[in-house]
Amino acid sequence: MSIIDWPAAERPREKLIEKGAEALSDAELLAIFLRTGVQGVSAVELARKLLDEFGGLKPLLNASQAEFCQSRGLGQAKYAQLQAVLEMARRHLFESLQHGDALCSPQATRRYLQAQLQGYPHEVFAVLFLDNRNRVIRFEKMFYGTIDGASVYPREVVRMAIKHNAAAVIFAHNHPSGVAEPSRADEQITQRLKDALALIDVRVLDHMVVGDEVVSFAERGLL
Repeated sequence: MSIIDWPAAERPREKLIEKGAEALSDAELLAIFLRTGVQGVSAVELARKLLDEFGGLKPLLNASQAEFCQSRGLGQAKYAQLQAVLEMARRHLFESLQHGDALCSPQATRRYLQAQLQGYPHEVFAVLFLDNRNRVIRFEKMFYGTIDGASVYPREVVRMAIKHNAAAVIFAHNHPSGVAEPSRADEQITQRLKDALALIDVRVLDHMVVGDEVVSFAERGLL
């Protein structure tokens, strides 16, 4: 039986409209994105198979183009659609940050940084540049490294802070392992950056480590 023959309350699209997106399972949300199944398999059944194949929604969303496109029911067009959806979500989160005090929206900041950094297989060091009212001016991914670490250059961070006329910054980097516990090296580079930025009167408000969760240096008392 195809989805159009199901009771209306059990069809993903109708269920979303009636109850809201949060009421849907991962498979139902993915089915709406897929729109159609493949021969003999409904969109919901295909979604369940894909979630099993990839090991969940997060690995599927983070899959490389090659990994994504080799699965049945997917392909270049679906990959392009997915990347567009993810980028719209990131831009929506960024606009939300721009319109308020980043320190007053810690959850929004966490969600944005996770959306930007969580999927990388190597470390990426990024900076949120803020004005004197802690509103976001710019987000920059500045340094890329191996799975073990990234080389971070304080003078480049200082140069970029001057370029954006920033009054404060929030640092962020990911741990590809998913374990967000700050390392001793993380603490050391944060102190070096603080010392360099202090020379131009730019405050360091936080350093967030992104993994399966987000750990804040400020909340840990590490700044």
